[in-house]
Amino acid sequence: MKQPLILCIAAMLIASCTNTPKPAETVYEQQSPDFNADSAYLYIAEQCAFGPRVMNSEAHDACADYIAAKFESFGAQIVNQDAEGVLYDGTKVRMRNIVASYNLDNPVRLMICSHWDSRPWADHDANADNHRAPIDGANDGASGVAVMMEIARQIQQKAPGIGVDLICFDAEDCGTPEWADKGDDNASTWCLGSQYWAGKHHADGYTARYGILLDMVGGSNCVFEKEAYSMAYAPSVVDKVWSKAIRLGFGDLFKNTNGGGITDDHVQVNMSGIPCIDIIARDANENTFCKTWHTMNDNVGNIDKQTLKAVGQTVMEVIYTER
Repeated sequence: MKQPLILCIAAMLIASCTNTPKPAETVYEQQSPDFNADSAYLYIAEQCAFGPRVMNSEAHDACADYIAAKFESFGAQIVNQDAEGVLYDGTKVRMRNIVASYNLDNPVRLMICSHWDSRPWADHDANADNHRAPIDGANDGASGVAVMMEIARQIQQKAPGIGVDLICFDAEDCGTPEWADKGDDNASTWCLGSQYWAGKHHADGYTARYGILLDMVGGSNCVFEKEAYSMAYAPSVVDKVWSKAIRLGFGDLFKNTNGGGITDDHVQVNMSGIPCIDIIARDANENTFCKTWHTMNDNVGNIDKQTLKAVGQTVMEVIYTER
């Protein structure tokens, strides 16, 4: 009779162990103000209302004034970095990098950046007749700037404990079109504004703890993978940003997977000595950029506020938790 009793007691002990309540998982508490995707959407629409922001155009110059004035209205100190660039075919273009800064006396600084120009040629459009037509660049250009504008609006209302520089790079998207001879050094025809900035920062001795580049951060049916150059230059920053996104509940967009390397403004920032990552979208179903990329469909009608919210809130959380 002892053996069944022992088995019974053992069974009771096992049952009591398996029924022991697990410690409740700690719920992450957001530290940053709420990012308003409606505001960011409005800033995209306002940029696109000028028309395609292509180099040497009235729309480009007028939108540059708008961008600088908008950041200034949110209490930022503005530096305009004017320069001349040269396109793949030798055309000279007027470039304007726009820098909006907060807490200039704070030596701990983060830089958030995006390009603000739009592609002069819809060279990936399904209709070949559009391949030489300029695009609105609602997602590819305006979305990153719009996210930074909403961040600026929030910083004006509640300052973070660090310095922040919001940098709008010009002439990123005027690289050699698909229908032209690409030559031997096609990569150098892209990112002209950040190339200039990397060689001559907007302020003497400027540095930042790290940078985050925003590119195509407002599209629909998109996800964000860990871009290869970002992982090579600043893996700890990638991990920090992705961790924040996942803890905020945006793991459906910020995938814990490695993506390919992209020729983008962050490469120039890294070469200048500041570690910088790229938050750049790809299509959720295919290993390609968003379907509107370099097409006439890259307009306000194809912007997804949920994507803007995920990226904007994540970046703000990084800013407001940095020490």
